[in-house]
Amino acid sequence: MNAYRAKPLSFPWPPLIYGAAALAALVLGRVAPIPVAHGHGWVPWLAGCALILMAVSLDLWAVKTLLDRHTAVLPHRCATCLVTGGPFRFTRNPIYLGYTFVMVGVGLITLNPWFFVMGIFAVALTTMIAVRNEERHLLSRFGFEFERYCRYTTRWI
Repeated sequence: MNAYRAKPLSFPWPPLIYGAAALAALVLGRVAPIPVAHGHGWVPWLAGCALILMAVSLDLWAVKTLLDRHTAVLPHRCATCLVTGGPFRFTRNPIYLGYTFVMVGVGLITLNPWFFVMGIFAVALTTMIAVRNEERHLLSRFGFEFERYCRYTTRWI
């Protein structure tokens, strides 16, 4: 199979990576808690809720944009067109960025710093396992158009 027809991933790993990272953060929060100063309890809770709301909105906007363009939403399916509108104008990975914002938001709500640590781990692992393969797939399918898109749009933020 040539690179043009190859799938970016054989399995949709990113949701599992973030799910495992959240589970690890919960376990580590119980087993090896990191002490946190409990200043104003409602401020981190409110900030966490706002981040989660923003993350869900970003994910829904990204999925709607992909569906409107009739291309694959799941990361293990071939892209039929290069989507550069909607949230993809600002970041090449808005869905994964949304997952990361959820991790940070839950960390603020629960005051569990392990969510921040595991969020960083999830970003790094997602970049290595999924994002680079997806970018290779898009480069093989859309060539110069994807290169130009990469020049003007950041991978994460």
